[in-house]
Amino acid sequence: MMHTTAPGAARKPTNVTLDEALLVEAKALRINISQAAEAGLALAVAERRAAQWLEENRRALDSSNAYVEQHGLPLAQFRNF
Repeated sequence: MMHTTAPGAARKPTNVTLDEALLVEAKALRINISQAAEAGLALAVAERRAAQWLEENRRALDSSNAYVEQHGLPLAQFRNF
C-alpha cells in the first residue's frame, strides 16, 4: 500500500540533487517538482517496506508453501472451483 500525504500535512524543506536535463524538461512540462519527488519517494518507501516484509516473513512463507506442497491445500475437498 502506497503512502499518500494527508492534506495539510507538515512539510519539511529539503535539498535534493537532480539531473539537470530532467529538471529542465520537468519545468518545461510544468511538473510540480516537489509533488513528483514526494510521489517517487513514497513509491520507493512502499517498495522497500514490501521487500523488508518479505525478508522478515520468508521463513513463515517458505514453511507454509512447503506444507501445501507436501499436504495440499487445507480444506481443498470443499472447494467448488
